[in-house]
Amino acid sequence: MTDQPMASTDPDDGTRAGAHEPEKQRMSAGEPSADFRAGFVSLVGRPNAGKSTLTNAMVGNKVAITSARPQTTRRVIRGIVNRPGGQVILVDTPGMHRPRTLLGERLNDLVRQTLSDVDLVALCLPAGEALGPGDRYLLGEITAARTPVIAVVTKTDTVDDQTLAKHLVEVSTFADFEEIVPVSAVTGDNVEHLADLLVTKMEPSPPLYPEGEASDEPEHIVVAELIREAALEGVRDELPHSIAVLVEEMNERTTKKGPIIDIYADLYVERSSQKGIIIGHRGSRLKEVGRKARLEIERMLGAKVFLSLHVRVAKEWQRDPKALRRLGF
Repeated sequence: MTDQPMASTDPDDGTRAGAHEPEKQRMSAGEPSADFRAGFVSLVGRPNAGKSTLTNAMVGNKVAITSARPQTTRRVIRGIVNRPGGQVILVDTPGMHRPRTLLGERLNDLVRQTLSDVDLVALCLPAGEALGPGDRYLLGEITAARTPVIAVVTKTDTVDDQTLAKHLVEVSTFADFEEIVPVSAVTGDNVEHLADLLVTKMEPSPPLYPEGEASDEPEHIVVAELIREAALEGVRDELPHSIAVLVEEMNERTTKKGPIIDIYADLYVERSSQKGIIIGHRGSRLKEVGRKARLEIERMLGAKVFLSLHVRVAKEWQRDPKALRRLGF
């Protein structure tokens, strides 16, 4: 691995927005009423099917990064949806695709593992895209897991009513789904209805997480994902899959202006030729990545942040088992 230029971003002047909370462990929130329901729902679909955007909309907080680039999600993200009388833990999965690298194979394996470990699978099918071989392949994987499945027709705001009606008919003949629900995570149309419906599909159970929690992801993982989201903006087509982020250090210190969280992170690319794209002229692009990421991280942590980014080259890391382990895959 080779080092490349570094960018640091200092927090803006001002008071601390809130308290920095430590990572939390999953726990039961106590005994519910007799009719309380809780459980896990896996959102699956082809790349760019709108799973992460829908997860964020249902949770009411940003727990998964989003991008117009396909295959943005690389981890299983759990978002916690609290509804009257129930709690649903959404398991946002990477988009299943034909793998071309070891990373792709491992992401597909992650999806398969969730299918049999949840109470319900929600297959996301974008309203503006015809059903194809990828959807049939996914349906076969779900069927093999023998987990109940509903269809969620996403991105309904991108099509007119006539197109949506035709797509819903196509979905109804595609498989014997328990339910078919059209939603738009962007406009919020039918999002609450879907959340309530998912609760009715869960078994009686006490809450699995305390009310108020949005996700069980460790903070350093969320921070790394927010940095990667900022880095994905405006990059060339060949770069998105080559970018990975690892948070090396995350500490809180006290200053005269209040507490600040120092974050040191490494941004990895696969080839030396990619460094100029990430860094930009005289480091301008890397500084902008750091600025955007820092603002999102501060919003998430409720604290001022000093963010230091290093760019490193890890040759063909998507195909290197050792590099994948180091990067958490």
